[in-house]
Amino acid sequence: MNLLCRERILSNEYSDWLTDYELTEELLKRNREDMDFCYRQVDDALGIAHIRRNQAESAGLLSYAYQQVPNVYGLQQNLTTAGEFHMEPLIRSGITQVQSEPLNLTGRGVVLGFVDTGIDYQNPVFRRPDGSSRILAIWDQTIQEGEPPENFYYGTEYRKEEIDRALAAEDPWAVVPSVDSNGHGTAMASIAAGSNLGEGAVFRGAAYDADIVMVKLKECKPYLREYYLLPEKAAAYQATDVIMAVEYLNSFALSFYRPVVICLGIGSSFGSHSGGGIVSRYLSRIADKRSRIVVIGGGNEGNAAHHYSGILNPATESSTFGTTNYTAPEDNRETFGNTGQTEEIEIRVGEGEKGFLAEIWGKAPNVFTLGIRSPGGETVPNTGVLEDTGREYRFVYERTEIRVNYALVEGATGDQVILLRFENPTPGIWTLLLRNDSGLPDADFHIWLPISDFLNGETYFLKPDPDITMTQPSYASSAICISAYDDRNNSIYVESGRGFSRESYTFGRPGVGGIIKPDVAAPGVAVSAALPTLGIGTVTGSSAAAALAAGGIAQFMQWAMTDRNANYIRSVDVKNYLIRGAARDPQLVYPNPLWGFGKLNIQGIFDNLARL
Repeated sequence: MNLLCRERILSNEYSDWLTDYELTEELLKRNREDMDFCYRQVDDALGIAHIRRNQAESAGLLSYAYQQVPNVYGLQQNLTTAGEFHMEPLIRSGITQVQSEPLNLTGRGVVLGFVDTGIDYQNPVFRRPDGSSRILAIWDQTIQEGEPPENFYYGTEYRKEEIDRALAAEDPWAVVPSVDSNGHGTAMASIAAGSNLGEGAVFRGAAYDADIVMVKLKECKPYLREYYLLPEKAAAYQATDVIMAVEYLNSFALSFYRPVVICLGIGSSFGSHSGGGIVSRYLSRIADKRSRIVVIGGGNEGNAAHHYSGILNPATESSTFGTTNYTAPEDNRETFGNTGQTEEIEIRVGEGEKGFLAEIWGKAPNVFTLGIRSPGGETVPNTGVLEDTGREYRFVYERTEIRVNYALVEGATGDQVILLRFENPTPGIWTLLLRNDSGLPDADFHIWLPISDFLNGETYFLKPDPDITMTQPSYASSAICISAYDDRNNSIYVESGRGFSRESYTFGRPGVGGIIKPDVAAPGVAVSAALPTLGIGTVTGSSAAAALAAGGIAQFMQWAMTDRNANYIRSVDVKNYLIRGAARDPQLVYPNPLWGFGKLNIQGIFDNLARL
């Protein structure tokens, strides 16, 4: 069974599906006895199925429902440069202050786990003074020649004994062939847990005595790359592999004894941005367990112009096209209808853009319908909502193909989502004509384009909204979400994703409510890291901020669990310790969509406790 499942998990001939219920063999074979599949129940509320692609739709069970198609995630690192080690981000985060006497918090007894591009295990920043490795295990999902972890069906696991044997061998790669050709995972792990080399003169990570576990993600399947219209060179990883990676890291935790801090530096613009998706809810369930902490970077989409928001009211008789209230002129009513207000939303599509997806989200009970106008003036009519159905459109004077999928009630949130897929879009200004058909006032909506790495050309909204641009799955309610700032001048990193959540819009007005993200901000500009090709250098992006925060949290978990000060701790408890210790500017209002509850300050946690 394991071998058969491995083939299905890896083969592009099988599509992958997420279920929020237990999918039994009886259910799968109800409509098709020869169903070719593999299925794994991850926990009580999540399962993963791998079904032969030409059979999936005919099963009548797994339609292309929004929540069941795996999302794809990109990396959250914008810039890598060569350079010398600099301690300042650690100092300004209150990390070095607690590494020394009297607390001596170095991550001892804590496991730091990463879901990323792999790790350069031969690098000195991951070795102890005696030359042995600080890496407990590597699960390389891309290597199929060895044995996978117990109860997992694919990839190869390398434990510390094998890694130490490789380090002592003349040809380490012959023993442990896992490599990090990208460098993102190596940088993340070094920032959070790099060894204390030369007493900090050469390099030092936040939790330099912590144990390390790395999952090297395999690239997403080609059919998903095609579905999401991803650029050829973009690194992309699918939700099913991320879930299994987190499940693997979770196995290293021993409740009330050995904590695991799980760090994610990947993200996507797609999803509800309210914490309601299948992956976000799964991460929250992991974070709700004792001794598990989940830390997620908030992405680099704050300045990308890939988010649009608006508020629509019912039509009035005096409305004019393009203003806040709209009733279509008589000669256009056949095309646009006149049952609700319409707003024009302009997307500039650059040269070389081969295709992209966009998502429109609206709260129940509001109902939105959509028309589209091409740069050449051709129009796709505004049609009524048919739940979970799709329509394809081709233009006479454009070579573009557009598919529009409506889900009036999205399964994970109950909200409406409209999915648009533009293939071979003509460069120029495309106009979305979004209409409020509910008859209700203050109907707010949000639209997201893909993250920057998933676009080929200069594609963006002409009138974007920079808020609510944290990437998924950082909106997971129980996880700790980190935004990035430049500690050299105490300014927010301009690309850093911004909060709050989509649920913070109340009666069509932005405010504080729902899930507050980010939780805190950490240094994320020119942070020193180990880089496979450059030696010691610097990285910039929210992944660097997340890694730094994860290392600081590992220090705190040493105090809480290894040193037996708070054995029953979990993510929500750590989050509140971080909030209490955060450094805040008296001129700002908190929570803040850029800074969360303030700047990461590990020393501040203990200063706060000392005052109690």
